[in-house]
Amino acid sequence: MTSTTPPDGRASAHEQTATRSAAAPGFATRAVRTGHHRTPEGEHGEPIFTTSSFVFESAAEAAARFSGDQAGNIYSRFTNPTVSAFEERLASLEGGERCVATASGMSAILAVCMGLLEAGDHIVASRSLFGSTTLLFNKYLSRFGIATSYVPLGDPGAWDAAIRPETRLLFCETPSNPLTEMVDIRGLAEVAHRRGCLLAVDNCFCTPALQRPLELGADLVIHSATKYLDGQGRCVGGAVVGDRKLVGEGVFGVLRTAGPTMSPFNAWVFLKGLETLELRMLAHSRSAATLAEWLLAQPGIERVYYPGLSDHPQHHLVGSQQRTGGGIVAFDVRGGRDATWHLIDSTRLLSITANLGDVKTTIIHPATTTHGRLTPEERAAVGIGECLVRIAVGLEDIADIQSDLAPGLESLPRRVR
Repeated sequence: MTSTTPPDGRASAHEQTATRSAAAPGFATRAVRTGHHRTPEGEHGEPIFTTSSFVFESAAEAAARFSGDQAGNIYSRFTNPTVSAFEERLASLEGGERCVATASGMSAILAVCMGLLEAGDHIVASRSLFGSTTLLFNKYLSRFGIATSYVPLGDPGAWDAAIRPETRLLFCETPSNPLTEMVDIRGLAEVAHRRGCLLAVDNCFCTPALQRPLELGADLVIHSATKYLDGQGRCVGGAVVGDRKLVGEGVFGVLRTAGPTMSPFNAWVFLKGLETLELRMLAHSRSAATLAEWLLAQPGIERVYYPGLSDHPQHHLVGSQQRTGGGIVAFDVRGGRDATWHLIDSTRLLSITANLGDVKTTIIHPATTTHGRLTPEERAAVGIGECLVRIAVGLEDIADIQSDLAPGLESLPRRVR
């Protein structure tokens, strides 16, 4: 038989295709194809099952479904084919065994805590958290006997020192909101497991297109699907990804009973969002990196926070655990709150909204919005001052984003060089 291997020893295109076909599909393929189990109608696009309940062939089948002896749909509070398709696709992209979709990102965090913790347990969390997550831990979980301690995100020693005998969960966002701080996930997972704890990582800013915490040792990945998973600001939803026991039993049990349920329509929107996730995340990241470098050169800017910049404290993690710097840029401006608000109000193209992960660039003042319900002391502890601005860089031409910011930047007091 004549060999088809080229003289340079590389496999032919045909052989490469055959090898890929025999192996697991690539990320982009799974983002497009996974989770859709075609119905007898032969549809090419994923269907939306807008039904509250499902019909059984017999009383015996109904009993078998409810008892768990037979797999199948029961009631859309906890079983729906469209939601299941989203769950299967996201689990595949994150490298998890099971995904549970929820009504919002915050309900995903709540479901983790309710499903896996009990009175007397203790959480160690990073100081750098979304404001509503901090309030959930401090104001509501504390009522049920679950205490939380906070540590600097990037200090593994502080995490280790804060763990108590009753500590059950380590919880972090990496990169954090809004300062894009990062933690070595693999190192933190080693601390957690050595001390008998679970590690949950909020992967909202990166998504599995840029970072896969489960591969680095995390036990749970949490998403606000509202953000980049959708990508166009259309729907609210959340998700938890992990193994069959923690997520498939513990978290799913909360969903089934308490009902923080994702709607089939929203699940369909998120399914379509996942199809372009990798393309969008790389494009967001390219523009964000360009914007961050441009902001560094502006005389009215005190500091820029972006993982892709060489002066970022955890810049070394970009390229190792995180594929790029991501799409979020934060910066401190000169002149106090009035100057900061004037900069925001001077924009015409950018959208002043607290949401992120949209194709449209958004701009916001975190101290009075996303983190406005924290006390001044709590904001100071995590570095969120009155002069901080967060931009979620969209997919417009980067030159137009810069032009929109330029008039407001020109009005800022200039630093002395």
